[in-house]
Amino acid sequence: MKIIDVNKLNDDEIKYLFKRPAINNQKVLDIVKPVLEDIKLNGIDSVLKYARKFDGLATDNIKLSREEICKGAKYLDEKVKKAIDSAYENILEFHKYQKSEGYSVEILPGVKCFRQYRPIENIGLYIPGGTAVLPSTMLMLGIPARIAGCKRIVVCSPAKNGIVNPALLYAAEKCGIEEFYLVGGAQAIGLMAYGASSIPKVDKIFGPGSQYVTAAKSIVSIDPDGCAIDMPAGPSEVLVIADKTANPEFVAADLLSQAEHGLDSQAILVTTDFEIAQAVSDAAEKQSKTLKRKEFADSSLNNSYILVVNNIKQAIEFSNSFAPEHLILSIENFNETIKDITNAGSVFLGKYSPESAGDYASGTNHSLPTYGYAKSFSGVNVESFMKGITFQELTKNGLKSISETVITLAETEDLQAHANAVKIRIENGN
Repeated sequence: MKIIDVNKLNDDEIKYLFKRPAINNQKVLDIVKPVLEDIKLNGIDSVLKYARKFDGLATDNIKLSREEICKGAKYLDEKVKKAIDSAYENILEFHKYQKSEGYSVEILPGVKCFRQYRPIENIGLYIPGGTAVLPSTMLMLGIPARIAGCKRIVVCSPAKNGIVNPALLYAAEKCGIEEFYLVGGAQAIGLMAYGASSIPKVDKIFGPGSQYVTAAKSIVSIDPDGCAIDMPAGPSEVLVIADKTANPEFVAADLLSQAEHGLDSQAILVTTDFEIAQAVSDAAEKQSKTLKRKEFADSSLNNSYILVVNNIKQAIEFSNSFAPEHLILSIENFNETIKDITNAGSVFLGKYSPESAGDYASGTNHSLPTYGYAKSFSGVNVESFMKGITFQELTKNGLKSISETVITLAETEDLQAHANAVKIRIENGN
């Protein structure tokens, strides 16, 4: 990996380090937009057309029944079942505390305001099925959706050579999924966003995917006929902050665990020690040779770097500006830095907290903001599957107590009907 000394960079060169790998958005949008328009116009026939073309679908029946989901899950190795069971329980335990019960406040005598939460009724979950099938993502999305109380949960994931990974089916069974469609890519997003034939549209789509899936989600989110999405997305990323106490082998493994996600993933080390920088670079090169996804990891590391800074404070400042999806603090006094972290999707504290733990089984969610969106977005949680509704109840005396304020502000804005809605009640109410 390339090692950079922060002291040899000017301000513009430092800012350049915050840049993510470029995505040719226009090229991807030009490919995806006609697919979505076709599905919007022609429904299930277009969904099937693109599923055959891009997913290799060999049937007209794209829906798996609950019975088929359970049957497919039976072929899963017991060791994998046990691992999914364990991860399910841990994720459930952490997320069950996230469900908000709302609150009520009496602002003034006779002016009562309260907020309650309701589940989003129809949600869609996209589970990738390309270079890597992700049953863990099924758990990360399905569990909070169930806790939130969503009435209808639709899952889309392509079959590989006509077969759905049994681990994914078992995870879907655990989450109580009853609608599972064998469709991937932009065509899956179009199916969920617009609906087709007897398949009603959803109200919000969740889940990671390729640049085509990401582009499709972006398009449907701004289409009045489309639906909402979880968050904007880009390539996955990790930033590790390490001091002289860090274990270079551990840090290298953390960088590679992110790098193997995809060709454009980013794995960045910010360290206060040149010796650690070199040791991690050497360890990463050595460890990558044994990986099945070596090609992905090597490409990703070419987009990445090691930055040597002067102190931990500077490292935290750099991280906050970068706003990583995953932040690992492999430093001695990590508890002292927690208060200074302002922008990160999920943070891993200490040398024995690898990103992999959060990806699978510690309990936190791995659907996180990427591409710098951690500055303004949270990761997926139970409230992501809900919406808050405010209520207010005013008595006549309560309305009278705020009437002058309302009337004055309404008239200031030249909204006479707003003011009259208060005046008529004060003057004529029983």
